[in-house]
Amino acid sequence: MRGVLALDQGGHASRACIVDEHGDIVAEQQVAIATTHGSDGEVEHNADEIAASLRAAAVSVLRGAGELVIDAAGLATQRSTIVCFEPRSGSALSPAISWQDRRNAAWLQSFAAYTARIGALTGLPLSPHYGVGKMRWCLDHLPAVQRARERADLAIGPLAAYLMMRLTGGAALADPANASRTLLWDSGERDWSAELLQLFGIERAWLPLCTPTRTSYGHLQLDDGAAGVTGAARPIALRAVTGDQSAIPFAFGTPDPTCVYINLGTGAFIQRPLAVRPVDAAPLLASVLLADRDGALYSLEGTVNGAGAAISRFVAEAGVPEALLWRQLETLVPALVLPLYINGIGGLGSPYWRSQQASYFVDDGEGEGDRDGENLRRFAAVLESIVFLIAINFDLMRARGGALTRVIVSGGLSRSDWLCRRLAAVLGVPVLRGAQEATVLGVAALAAPELLAHIGHRRSQASAQPRFDPDLLPPWERAALMARRARFEDALRP
Repeated sequence: MRGVLALDQGGHASRACIVDEHGDIVAEQQVAIATTHGSDGEVEHNADEIAASLRAAAVSVLRGAGELVIDAAGLATQRSTIVCFEPRSGSALSPAISWQDRRNAAWLQSFAAYTARIGALTGLPLSPHYGVGKMRWCLDHLPAVQRARERADLAIGPLAAYLMMRLTGGAALADPANASRTLLWDSGERDWSAELLQLFGIERAWLPLCTPTRTSYGHLQLDDGAAGVTGAARPIALRAVTGDQSAIPFAFGTPDPTCVYINLGTGAFIQRPLAVRPVDAAPLLASVLLADRDGALYSLEGTVNGAGAAISRFVAEAGVPEALLWRQLETLVPALVLPLYINGIGGLGSPYWRSQQASYFVDDGEGEGDRDGENLRRFAAVLESIVFLIAINFDLMRARGGALTRVIVSGGLSRSDWLCRRLAAVLGVPVLRGAQEATVLGVAALAAPELLAHIGHRRSQASAQPRFDPDLLPPWERAALMARRARFEDALRP
């Protein structure tokens, strides 16, 4: 039996999973990492700690692989997180500055006049969440980076480039999904843009070479104990590198342009695959799912900042156990009138792109005097706000790319039948619940397509169950839901 090592580096932890040839996760190991928050929008991790945690997770999970022969690995990382390092020694010169970091927002805003041109080249809005502002901040403020620049021993790149170098001992390379989140990558040329490098004052010599999604990234250099657990002690080749969200559609087979893939985690990420590079994607994002020498697979992408984050905020403020609310949700009387929740947690993502948005309930007063009932109604309203924000993005994707036939949801919040029923009713297409660990399965499929090609059909059909059809809600309940959506959109208009 063969297996694939799937490495998933996230904001809270590094994970390593073994996926067998049936597409099942048979072993998993997770190592937590620390996050530091500053008073001026800083969010960062220790780059050496991330590399060590990922190696430790890989070594541990490989020791539990049993008789599986593992000779391929894939790596998925947080997009837009960057690291400065010495290319010869591999030593980090900066923290891993998180995609969440906004410390250089004012500097980036000085390029507002170039927003349209930047969008045309990259498919992205001018946002401090992307990599170039963090790169520029390091160049302007970190003495170690400035000294490395003077002695021509400086590399700056996506977190994935730094990690592949540390894990393989080879060169740092930039895969398309992570390179595209720097605001320096031309999605048409699929390479660093000379025009944007000049605009932002970044030298091409500092950046890793751009490569295809699937290529020879080198072999993992782990400890001796890890090598022996693969049965034949074969070297493990790192064959695919991508972003965490970019991997998700591949967990369900060949990405389908008539399907929208939604990952419901801290935020909700909405993706529609496209065979042709989208032009003028705004107010959505144009992303790349996979690129090689023969071409590329693109996507339209939307974001909802306040998904799981909005639920966590509500639970903390209400002081109610979250598990209790989820259990009570299915008992909610359908005829009960729900309030609206204007969901600005983390700011509004697409298509509004507002960094600041007040969050509040528009209440009709029902449930007063019944605190438990009021908490449940408001919890339901928070969930509906997620549904409504997703629907706004979904409708834009349908308008841009033609008819859509289904939605596949993954991530922790997809476990809620209540949420999935309302999502299907509002979107008007079937919603299928896919595997929750879609990033891991997707990067495994990218790393070993010949091994896992048959898994996609099984997961997108038989295993993506249950299926939630739009008519699961009675007509009167669906009409009330749509009326609340209309009021919600009205409240968000400027």
